[in-house]
Amino acid sequence: MKITEHPRRMNIGARVLPHGGTHFRVWAPRRRTVEVVIESGRSGQRFDLAPEDKGYFSGVIESAGAGALYRLRLDRGERLYPDPASRFQPEGPHGPSEIVDPNRFKWTDHDWRGVNLRGQVIYEMHIGTFTREGSWAAAARELDELARLGITVLEVMPVADFPGNFGWGYDGVNLFAPTRLYGSPDDFRRFVDRAHALRMGVILDVVYNHLGPDGNYLREFAEDYFTSRYKTDWGEAINYDGKNAGPVRDYFIANAGYWIDEFHLDGLRLDATQNIYDLSGDHILAAITRRVREAARGRAIVIIAENEPQETILIRPQEQGGYGLDALWNDDFHHSAMVAMTGRNEAYYTDYLGKPQEFISAIKYGYLYQGQWYRWQEMRRGTPSLKVPPSAFVMFIQNHDQIANSGRGERCHQLTSPGLYRAMTALTLLAPGTPMLFQGQEFAASNPFLYFADQNSELAELVRKGRAEFLAQFPSLATPEIQSQLDDPCDPRTFERSKLDLSERERHSAIYEMHRDLLRLRREDAVFSAQRAGGVDGAVLGDEAFVLRFFGEGGDDRLLLINFGVDLNLTPAPEPLLAPPELSEWAILWSSEDPRYGGSGTAALDTETGWRIPGHAAVAMTPKPLPEEKILAAKQRREAEWRGERKRRND
Repeated sequence: MKITEHPRRMNIGARVLPHGGTHFRVWAPRRRTVEVVIESGRSGQRFDLAPEDKGYFSGVIESAGAGALYRLRLDRGERLYPDPASRFQPEGPHGPSEIVDPNRFKWTDHDWRGVNLRGQVIYEMHIGTFTREGSWAAAARELDELARLGITVLEVMPVADFPGNFGWGYDGVNLFAPTRLYGSPDDFRRFVDRAHALRMGVILDVVYNHLGPDGNYLREFAEDYFTSRYKTDWGEAINYDGKNAGPVRDYFIANAGYWIDEFHLDGLRLDATQNIYDLSGDHILAAITRRVREAARGRAIVIIAENEPQETILIRPQEQGGYGLDALWNDDFHHSAMVAMTGRNEAYYTDYLGKPQEFISAIKYGYLYQGQWYRWQEMRRGTPSLKVPPSAFVMFIQNHDQIANSGRGERCHQLTSPGLYRAMTALTLLAPGTPMLFQGQEFAASNPFLYFADQNSELAELVRKGRAEFLAQFPSLATPEIQSQLDDPCDPRTFERSKLDLSERERHSAIYEMHRDLLRLRREDAVFSAQRAGGVDGAVLGDEAFVLRFFGEGGDDRLLLINFGVDLNLTPAPEPLLAPPELSEWAILWSSEDPRYGGSGTAALDTETGWRIPGHAAVAMTPKPLPEEKILAAKQRREAEWRGERKRRND
């Protein structure tokens, strides 16, 4: 029976029909027959799907409805398989699929219009470790506090179902099925609905460069899902441009639209796009971007890419030959920040010194490497981004990868001094890029964030070995003493240790208050919130000190002074960016050395004898009108100088 697809629903998987029954559609070109086996209700019932063109099979089962469990039987074989487009796997990737009716959920976000990139503050979170319970429901209860903190967009790490009882999610195998580990699909929807009620967007991290090795049954349906023409860092590459690539592309494009449509998500974060290979005339990333925006039906959507080679074609408009995404993660900024905070520039930090010039350039131009030679890779790295708007660069000093790559899962505040951490945080949150925090960063969480993956015994040994070998690129982590202390990724205790203790918000209230104050300043101060292209300039003041000047309307500028070294005394201070606007003087607007944050106080910076910039500190300054007496004194001084000069000429 031919079914006309609803334009807002995907045309694969199990779709509950409005007047009863369920329509099934599967792509299985390597099979002669496909049957649906219903495993609940009248267990064991089998229904043949009718063959279509291009290897699809479809049909309607009148007796099947939402909640029913089913599997697929291929070529009358004994083994049964989950649906490649299953919307839920209640028993995990090896179990039956469940029919889900997304229309049953009652949304309350009817006035929600989505999110644009400008003005956002992103918060990366892993649902399994964000709370002790590790569920959508528990995470939803914490959203009010994140909104009060100043977060505007939640970036959820991957949730496509994967085997085992814990994991990061980057080895997902059921791309349409939110993992059963965090709750039901409707629990996910409630989380999003609650976020929207608090005026926060939700974007999802998705993995379209590979699939996990365990529970991946796609090859049973079609060999053409994968290709050997390209290599990825984790597994077989997806076939986006080879033989029979059309249905493969449709599968991933449908998945991208599915999350926006059926879960009301506000965008996607695309993992490791450098391992998404496509030499066709219409790159898969461009096609995914179009589908995502179409699925939003007028809502504003944000699409962010992780891209190690720093290819700005991803964010160039499609009408200009690009792929049309909105933003890119800026690893260059992170790497410079880590070197400045820790003093280590080993492994992939080799080409960074953490010096003022690097930060000024990153703030003004985004990427530091835009085509220059890169020693670590022994090749040129990056593409031009001089004219890319600041908001298109997501800036961070912590994310899931980089914390785990510290070896022990230590966070930035544990690897540097309190003053440096506060100063770097201020730079990140006040810079014109789009800032991102990683869960717990806002209160200097004491727990680590480690790499964890619950795998079967055969894969577990490979994971342990691979993790140790990866970390060994850092000479400091390659020693036998450190290697022997690495946490076992497959040990449940590694997962448990990575869970946040949210009571630390109160116990670490000083740093928590600092983050809240900085985000309020960023939000409420018109100059810091502008994110204008060309709106910031900077100058090196010392070996580890620099100034950024944010240009406002009518001379209402801001200074951000950063000193990662010892106290710096500038006498003289021949730097024009330090000069106050006419008839004004600089006043301290905010300081990382505020005693409320654990600092030691901040004396006046701009004095009659020069500038004194405190060490391990960040200070924001704003102009204030000169007092009348200072204006009068300046006027009298100029008149006296004029009279003295006139007298000298007459003599």
